[in-house]
Amino acid sequence: MLIVHSFAPVARPDARVLILGSMPGKLSLQAQQYYAHPRNTFWRIQGELTGASPHLPYAQRLWMLQEAGVALWDVLASCVRAGSLDADIDDSTIAVNDFAAFFAAHPAIRQVFFNGAKAEQCFNKYVLPGLSLPEMRYQRLPSTSPAHAGVSYEQKLAAWRAIVAC
Repeated sequence: MLIVHSFAPVARPDARVLILGSMPGKLSLQAQQYYAHPRNTFWRIQGELTGASPHLPYAQRLWMLQEAGVALWDVLASCVRAGSLDADIDDSTIAVNDFAAFFAAHPAIRQVFFNGAKAEQCFNKYVLPGLSLPEMRYQRLPSTSPAHAGVSYEQKLAAWRAIVAC
């Protein structure tokens, strides 16, 4: 199995909100784009909330997110994962991103949203114990992954509206 590595954060210094995934899937890694799987609803949802529509070029979608005060990153810097699913991650190989430095460089962020349970679980286990950010709020949102089909698009969209309510 190969070690996979996440992408650099997408964030301006004045970002107010941080969305965290766990680790990009195979298609995203191949495309070198966050949420590149065509059935992942992330960009469809962002299109409705921030204007970052999946029909726009990737660079423009990232710009629109940043204009809306949204930063995007993953909890994991690297791990060994057999497939694209979070369940395929070998927890003994997890290395997390440097959140102390990230939050120091982005002091306006007060709300962190997790794109699914694995991102939240890894953050709580590997990152949160080393941080001292009492004013930060955390919220898990339903995963936009096509593997998370038990929640309808409408339900996901309704929950994800929280990112623009901040």
